[in-house]
Amino acid sequence: MNQPDQSRRDTLKMLGFGSSAGLMGLFGGMSTAEAREQQGKPQYTIGAPPVRIKSVKAIATAPQGSNLIVVKVETTEPGLYGLGCATFTQRAATVVVAINTYLNEFCVGKDVDNIEDMWQSAYVSSYWRNGPVLNNALSGLDQALWDIKGKRAKMPVYQLLGGKVRFAIPCYTHAGGTTPEATADSVKKFMEQGFKYIRIQQGGYGGVGSTVDKPDFKAAGFGYEGDAYMNVMGYLKSVPKMFNVVRKECGEEIELLHDVHERVQPMEAINMIKQVEEYRPFFIEDPFSPENMKWFAQLRQTTTVPIAMGELFNNINEFKEPMANQWFDYIRIHVSQIGGITPAMKVARLGEWFNVRTAWHGPGDVSPVGHAAHAHIDLAVWNFGIQEAVAFSDKTKDVFSGCPTMDKGYMSVNEVPGLGVDINEKEAAKYPITTKSNWQVRKMDGTIIRP
Repeated sequence: MNQPDQSRRDTLKMLGFGSSAGLMGLFGGMSTAEAREQQGKPQYTIGAPPVRIKSVKAIATAPQGSNLIVVKVETTEPGLYGLGCATFTQRAATVVVAINTYLNEFCVGKDVDNIEDMWQSAYVSSYWRNGPVLNNALSGLDQALWDIKGKRAKMPVYQLLGGKVRFAIPCYTHAGGTTPEATADSVKKFMEQGFKYIRIQQGGYGGVGSTVDKPDFKAAGFGYEGDAYMNVMGYLKSVPKMFNVVRKECGEEIELLHDVHERVQPMEAINMIKQVEEYRPFFIEDPFSPENMKWFAQLRQTTTVPIAMGELFNNINEFKEPMANQWFDYIRIHVSQIGGITPAMKVARLGEWFNVRTAWHGPGDVSPVGHAAHAHIDLAVWNFGIQEAVAFSDKTKDVFSGCPTMDKGYMSVNEVPGLGVDINEKEAAKYPITTKSNWQVRKMDGTIIRP
């Protein structure tokens, strides 16, 4: 054999070795033969290798004053992580413990792709069905896993849920004042910004703060510092007057909403809702507390006003009977409380069969990650109804990049893989959470009013 022939053979061997080594690096632990077979396939037919959970932790911050809790799921793939909202603002510190202690131990080593199995197993791992603390922790985990799945698929999450059925998300915002006329002026300002749906309140929920009355319980030294007072009869009389003035001053085109916030007795709510029917509300929200669900059957027989309900529901199964009986028109799920995107999608799909639409609860004490989760579902479900608008402060935007945006009454998401929101942990640490929370509202005699 002459020297040139030998050199050619040696070169071919080295090329073969290099090719095999390259294939093995590309296709992980496959044999060379398996790797060569995969090499001939289109990229879209080749599955991604498994990725496992490396750690789960809570990030607590309060840039706008309300406690926000975010779950960060880190994976075995360098640089790949997901974020989810686990905010239970009134009991934030307990959620942090649940995430860092129990959820981390439960999740480490599990496959990030098995979202349904992860949800089902976490749901029953404490044996008793979850209360609000564990549900918020589970919600954050679930949303973070969907964020990861979107990043791995190189798609926004709404694409994984079926793709868009609307170009953007119609939202309602909040207008209010201490008088009907002041409320109407507030509505006009939002109409000028392009909002077509506006929730109207005179004072706070249930009229709290709209009266200067000094309640008897305070004069008697009963209750606690900071307890609010609600004049129940004054509130019940004010709502029809407010609707009358706003409708006259703002016209018939604007859609008007109102939140009772479960703060009156069922028969009082029914009588009040009958009085506002002539003003054609888009919906009346939360007329009854969760302890009074059977009253919805009577309400439905009494009025044609659309009803929204459910932000206080803690378990996905609480929606089944009311939806099957068509007791309300809008499912008012708090996605970061009910367990995340996975159960919210199930409730939304069920609603399609009963002509019940979505109206996710989107207050200021939901993180931008949670609002993004709402928005991705909103873009994908046919039976969407309306979404609660949100405004982020500059401080919040410094902590969270990629927040959903508002324009002329429509919400849009950051069009990147996953949920589209990231967090700056150093900025988040500048705004520590607190443990103080006061939702206590009392009647004249000091009786606690249930929200």
